[in-house]
Amino acid sequence: MDATAVRLAQHVGEQAMDWLGRLRTSFALHRDVPDYDISGESLKSLSELALAAAVVAREAVAGPRCAATAGSLLGFAWREFDTGALLYRLQAHTPAATHPMEIYSYFIPAGYRHAQLDRLADHLLSLRAASAVEHVPNRRLAVWAAARRIGARPPGDRDTLTAGTWLGRMPEPWMMDANNAYGVTHTVFHLTDWGADPGGLPEPLCDYLHRWLPVWVEVFRETRFWDLLLEFLIVGVCLPEPMFFPEVWERVAEAQRPDGMMPNGLTAPPVEPEHAWLNHHHPTIVAVVAGTLTVSRALSTATAGGGRA
Repeated sequence: MDATAVRLAQHVGEQAMDWLGRLRTSFALHRDVPDYDISGESLKSLSELALAAAVVAREAVAGPRCAATAGSLLGFAWREFDTGALLYRLQAHTPAATHPMEIYSYFIPAGYRHAQLDRLADHLLSLRAASAVEHVPNRRLAVWAAARRIGARPPGDRDTLTAGTWLGRMPEPWMMDANNAYGVTHTVFHLTDWGADPGGLPEPLCDYLHRWLPVWVEVFRETRFWDLLLEFLIVGVCLPEPMFFPEVWERVAEAQRPDGMMPNGLTAPPVEPEHAWLNHHHPTIVAVVAGTLTVSRALSTATAGGGRA
């Protein structure tokens, strides 16, 4: 990973964070409906904003302005969730749901806790039902990872849960499609806690990813599917021996809009950022995480003297 590519990754990530900071009100939850009528998309968007900000805070490689924006957005998201009380109410209203505790777990590394939700999550995760949720395999890993962050006993065995995923079966790589691609990236994110624990990836999966990740990265670079491309760049730096793809960061930097927004594919976004937010906030959030983790792993790898270009 050369110094120019590191600077590009940092620039992309910090510009994306600036854009998210300016558009924060677009992430606000609707307060004119009962808690349980708040749309899942609104909860998802706000939780992803919190996740990106938490990764920036955790890695501590951002410049002062970006770090300040990340801290501000974390506080904003926590207040939108009523300092955890909204998530507690949602979890209590629908005990079988897993998304309230999953969202809550994103805040925990940054020091945010809600005592009632801690107790409720610990109780719910101890039930037989916690191991019988009808999720797709990588989503079951998401619950497992959330429990780990909360400090509760994770439901299920890591290796068994991993073996049920697309990545865990290590299929023929040409059978990859967009749906499976998102499953692969999130399996890696959950096993490594978004890059905090690269050793969480079983060795056979590391070998499989080292062999086929460059192929998939090239496919999504050629198609300019920026959202998935950035997710695969995150996968690369979640590996114990990280893969950086410096030439791809040049394409990503060229694709990023001057205001910091990352486009979602080839469709021209609306001129007004508030209108562009709907379809383009997710790749911009992913750009923050990808840029931050790339810089962090590049710095740590340079110190250790390892890594792959």
